[in-house]
Amino acid sequence: MGVIQLKRAYEPAARTDGRRVLVERLWPRGIRKAELVLDDWLKDVAPSTELRKWFGHDPARWTEFRKRYFDELKASPAVDAVRVLVALAAKGTLTLVFSSHDLEHNNAVALKAYLERKARPSEARTSK
Repeated sequence: MGVIQLKRAYEPAARTDGRRVLVERLWPRGIRKAELVLDDWLKDVAPSTELRKWFGHDPARWTEFRKRYFDELKASPAVDAVRVLVALAAKGTLTLVFSSHDLEHNNAVALKAYLERKARPSEARTSK
């Protein structure tokens, strides 16, 4: 598997970003669509509106947020978007673009962990 990176939408794109995918349900505030360098926008991989509002970037809810978010990622339509991201990551560098101000407690951080965990079993099978 390639490298999965995280980058705020407000940071400039770089050559080292590889494939850049916005993983938010809502477009980042204050950025025009023509200004944000992206290869794709996968809304379906973002947390549901209900989960996002419940979490509210409250660090005390982080563990429960991750559990609920991972459950959402296992269901349709998120499961198809997860497959796309796993395939992109297998080909090289993938940058998950997000808009949260909290760099430690956001859906992109949780999604990166989920994708890395999801990719491990397939790597183990192919290395035998």
